[in-house]
Parts: sequence; structure tokens; C-alpha cells
Amino acid sequence: MKSKLTLILSLILMVCFSSAVVGYDADLAQSYAKLFQPVAGAKAGKALHFVTPEKLIKDLQKGKPVVTLDIRTPNEFGVFGMTLPDSMSIPVNDVFLPENLDRIPEDKQVVILCKSGARAIAVGTALRHVGFKNVYILKGGLTALSNYLSAKTANPPKKVAAR
Repeated sequence: MKSKLTLILSLILMVCFSSAVVGYDADLAQSYAKLFQPVAGAKAGKALHFVTPEKLIKDLQKGKPVVTLDIRTPNEFGVFGMTLPDSMSIPVNDVFLPENLDRIPEDKQVVILCKSGARAIAVGTALRHVGFKNVYILKGGLTALSNYLSAKTANPPKKVAAR
């Protein structure tokens, strides 16, 4: 009986004091505080590096060098995938493998996308945190892009030069 009581008391003490021992990583928290410092007020979306579907399409139409990084599962992008030049597909659980980080260009804008944008927010924020300054997140994901995109938005009329 005494050994059971000692065991129970030991377990209670470990549970009570384990959070004080484990805690959180203060240096990591400080680095996130620095990353999120500019995220305030009306410009929060811009500071988080969100890009709207409209802006992405306009940049592509202007010929801006943009790489899209689809982080959905292989089954998702196997059915409905990006076919843009410089599009990449790396599932979210493989993005941070060294060989895949090496594939992400640092000299072009990289737009991270998934179905709704939730996974892209996590991956885009983490990529910026590890040093990628050129990473943006497609706001609303492929769902928002498909809602925005139409024959008219994908194929704007060409401007005819005046004579």
C-alpha cells in the first residue's frame, strides 16, 4: 500500500512540475515575435505575405517570374494540379526535407497554395521563418483561385496600340 501511495505521489509531482521543466523555447518564441512584429492593423495581410488570386493572375499575365508551390497531397494534385510554367508540387509533410528546401528558388516569388489556404499559411510562415524572404501565400487557396478565374479574367482583352 505504501509503495502504491509513493508511486501515485511521485506521478502527481512529475505532472505538476513537468511543465515548469519543459516550458517553451524562449529563443524560438523571440524569433517568432520578431517575425510577427509587422503584422498589425490594416496591413496585416500584406505583412503575412498574402497574395490574392487576382494579384497572382495579373502578375502571371504581366510575365512576372512566379513559382507556384502546391503543397496538397499527391492524390489531391493528381486530380487537379497546377500546370503553370515553374509550378512545383511537394506535399506538406515533405516540404522541409533538405532536398525539397533546395528545390525552392530564392530568386523568384514563390506562391504557396493548397485547397483553402490553411496549410499554405502554416508552410509559408514556416518557410519565411527559416529564411525564405520571397515566399507568399495564396489567400483562400485553389478554392478562391477557381472562384476568381473565368474566361474573362484568364484572358483579358489585349490593348491595341493607338496609331
